[in-house]
Amino acid sequence: MVTFLMGLTIHEFGHALAADLQGDRTARNAGRLTLDPRSHLDPLGTTLIVLAGFGWGKPVPFNPRNLRNKRFGTALVALAGPMTNVVLALIGGALIGLLNPGETLLTFLYFMVLYNVLMAVFNLIPIPPLDGSRILASLLPPSRQHVVFFLDKWGFLLLFVLVFFFSRPFLYPLILRISGSVISLFSGL
Repeated sequence: MVTFLMGLTIHEFGHALAADLQGDRTARNAGRLTLDPRSHLDPLGTTLIVLAGFGWGKPVPFNPRNLRNKRFGTALVALAGPMTNVVLALIGGALIGLLNPGETLLTFLYFMVLYNVLMAVFNLIPIPPLDGSRILASLLPPSRQHVVFFLDKWGFLLLFVLVFFFSRPFLYPLILRISGSVISLFSGL
């Protein structure tokens, strides 16, 4: 739970920082440019984390019109969250390799790697409201924006189907494989 909340908090902070660095002060003004987890927890999403082991944080507000990079600014803000999770996973893997930790710390670091890989991979799926959908929308040429409209209309249903029918056979094995690779990357340290 602690590693998940840490990853979620830093993920949302990453979005806020990326928007702020591009000139949009919306997240800063809303008190979201912080590492205080209370600012990033969604009541329903947090409850589901505790009850179901799956949930979400409160989306960071930003105004794309305020970003300096009009073409790719939204993609950079969206990418910042998953990239913070990648960095946290790499830090956890490096600490496992460097410290030769005891059982309790090893478990904590293992879950730090696992949950951050999960958040990074899952959030990069290009289905709304996930970060990948904002990245896709920024990268698609105007002639292909109908894809974004389709995903906006059916995204919730697609996400539901993905989570409940394809997570176990496809997504979870991918997450475990990537997590194992992160840990073995640093095993010789």
